Amino acid sequence: MTFGLEDFQDLIRLLNEHPEWRAELRRHVLTEELLQLPDLVRQLAEAQVRTERRFESLAARVDELVDAQVRTEQRLEQLTVRVDELAQAQVRTEQRLERLIARVDVIERDLADLRSEFRGYRLEWRYIQRAAAYFGPLLRRLRLVWPSEAVDQYDDRLPRWAAEELLRADLLVTGVPRYQPEAGEVWLVVEVSARVDRGDVERAVRRAEALRAAGLRALPAVASERTTQGAKTAVQEQTVVLFKDGAVEGWEEALQKWAS
Repeated sequence: MTFGLEDFQDLIRLLNEHPEWRAELRRHVLTEELLQLPDLVRQLAEAQVRTERRFESLAARVDELVDAQVRTEQRLEQLTVRVDELAQAQVRTEQRLERLIARVDVIERDLADLRSEFRGYRLEWRYIQRAAAYFGPLLRRLRLVWPSEAVDQYDDRLPRWAAEELLRADLLVTGVPRYQPEAGEVWLVVEVSARVDRGDVERAVRRAEALRAAGLRALPAVASERTTQGAKTAVQEQTVVLFKDGAVEGWEEALQKWAS
């Protein structure tokens, strides 16, 4: 049987009159894949909608992250500025601390010098006050003489350099050696310091030479609480009398060298 145009038109009319037949017709005419195509399209559309929603949500999250990153960078910039300020303040503090330490070092050195000078003056005064205890075992007819008094007494016999040097002496003591009276009158030119160094020894020798310029038998001497190694060496090399802690060293040797 031939299916003609009229038959096709009748089919269309019947389908319009009976829409429920259309699904059955499609089932017979179309393949299973084509029949499932609308569902697939609908699923794809729904998936597309979900994807777009997720994308919108992701985009919003990215915007939030971007905003957070901007805020973080701003805070980081502020923190960097603050750290730079703190670093500069630290540098200024360290510079001030260094200046303060330098000033403290100067003050400590000044105090150390003052303490040493005070101990020296105190020790010198002790030797003046207790001259008999320190020098009495060595000399009879002991007498302390102020440097200015000695210069005035022997002014006509002292060269100018000797008078000026002698006036700087700490202590002058004269007397007759207790156990060598045949030596006659001798003088001790004493440099007193809490800590005797080589310079003190050299000054004692130089000032004893100044007194010897007046024709007197003068022995160089140093008195101290402590002595440097340089001072110990200089005392032995130049035969200088050393008074320390109530003890006397080098008296016999100095007497023999300077008063014989």
